Amino acid sequence: MSTYPRRMHTALDTTDGRGLAEFYRELLGLRYRPGDEPPADGTADDDSWLVLVDDEGNRQLAIQKVDALPRSTWPSADVPMQSHIDYAVPTVDDLHRHRRRAEELGAELLYDRTGVGSEPLYVLADPAGHPFCLLVGVL
Repeated sequence: MSTYPRRMHTALDTTDGRGLAEFYRELLGLRYRPGDEPPADGTADDDSWLVLVDDEGNRQLAIQKVDALPRSTWPSADVPMQSHIDYAVPTVDDLHRHRRRAEELGAELLYDRTGVGSEPLYVLADPAGHPFCLLVGVL
């Protein structure tokens, strides 16, 4: 028996459940938990709670649909980040490649710190406005 709680997944709120799930599915190479895939038969899409898993079936992200969500204004403190997720890549070339991929998928660049040699990174916002970092780091 574990002495400490274990992270099950990280949950993100959004007004567009399927859209945000698709963004992270593509960005991170995840797949839907069985039963959460987009309906293929034309029925209504229940995107109120979607779970993304890795290749081993481990939960990674949950996407929860909400009616309204103020977009973070980071780096301004008017609407703070509240939380963010860091994603590590092995090289600077990978950092630039994944930034381009993220933007192609709908992310927006918020901050470029690639000029800092000790820890180059980008801060981006996903399509719902959640800030996240791409950085060169230990995987």
